[in-house]
Amino acid sequence: MITRGKGLPAVEMAAGVVRETLGECDRMLMARFSLKSGSRVPLHQHPHEQVGYAVSGRLRLTIDKESHVIEAGDSYFIPAGVPHAAEAITDCIAVDVFSPPREDYRNTSQGHAATSCQGSSDQVSG
Repeated sequence: MITRGKGLPAVEMAAGVVRETLGECDRMLMARFSLKSGSRVPLHQHPHEQVGYAVSGRLRLTIDKESHVIEAGDSYFIPAGVPHAAEAITDCIAVDVFSPPREDYRNTSQGHAATSCQGSSDQVSG
């Protein structure tokens, strides 16, 4: 399945932090996060494993009290249940995958059902 990126629902999670759910299936969900320089994702934790990739820019990622500067091309892993936070050093974009899927990030409220490894918008098969 293919998910087209144009017109995906965008959610402003915090000032300067925007999330777009790119695709989802039974066991994982992928989201793009756009952060403006100086914006923050507050310290939080969740029962999902999280693996991410910095597409552009630089951010400070704190995982279990240890801070790292992440730059374009870097990837990271956050175990389930571990406290973490982020601060954008520059404008940046990161793509994260969550397993199991974060129910609060699913696009089902916009009518894009998540079933058996299908994308969340404008699906094309074949």
